Amino acid sequence: MRWSSGDSGDIEDRRGSGGRMGGAAPLGIGGVLLLLVLSWATGTNFFTLLDSTGGGPSAQPTESSAPLEQSPQERQVADLVGAVATDTQNTWARLLADRYKRTKVVLFREATQTACGVGQAETGPFYCPNDGLVYIDLGFFDELSRRFGAPGDFAEAYVIAHEFGHHIQNLLGINERVQGSRSGPNSGSVALELQADCFAGVWAYAASQGSRFEIGRVQLDPGDAEEALRAAAAIGDDRLQKIATGRVQPERFTHGTSAQRVQWFKTGMESGDPDRCNTFARSSS
Repeated sequence: MRWSSGDSGDIEDRRGSGGRMGGAAPLGIGGVLLLLVLSWATGTNFFTLLDSTGGGPSAQPTESSAPLEQSPQERQVADLVGAVATDTQNTWARLLADRYKRTKVVLFREATQTACGVGQAETGPFYCPNDGLVYIDLGFFDELSRRFGAPGDFAEAYVIAHEFGHHIQNLLGINERVQGSRSGPNSGSVALELQADCFAGVWAYAASQGSRFEIGRVQLDPGDAEEALRAAAAIGDDRLQKIATGRVQPERFTHGTSAQRVQWFKTGMESGDPDRCNTFARSSS
């Protein structure tokens, strides 16, 4: 994947203000990596189960200000996030015209305050509908690559575009359909997540059109689509449940199976049409 370098106005960088949560029980690195991706993929903060004080996500981060130190690799990933954020928003501004409202990606480390409560790195990338912001701790992408076998810059771009898919849902009022929705293969929660995958595919289609419009910042190379498809397959509910417990429990699905996530991303990527992303009308089979 190729992208234009430079500072992005779509990034709010809080990495210089560290937040550390209190009350968490010690956990080995293998457990941390597993729970990190499980938390993002299922929308449940598994780390609260380890909080011996009962504070969980309501505990407040201890903020500290320090000069931002980052490796060249982290700087490159941050640059990619900014480029994808700008390109994704330009795409949706074109598709939705005056209905689109730009937002920002917040980069943070460990923990940060959001309008949805305290955001923690352990839960992975997430979107907060109350403030309309996307939150990302860049360390998630390393774990996605090393532990779950989904490397590549376009795999990272897929995750970012998925979170912007939730922003689109928020702007269009689609989120209201799933308020109070429970888990399960036919739940509103699964429909919402699969639609965000499809919306990510709509952006991927736009990125594949080399000269689609002059404000684009991202262009795809051969093999990029396969990276995104691997990432979608890697974080299906069925696969993650099998990794965590050795069995699949459909009644606890919140994001959809690996096959469903691949299918809906491909639907958006092959059509480029957000109207094709009506996952709420999908077959129950």
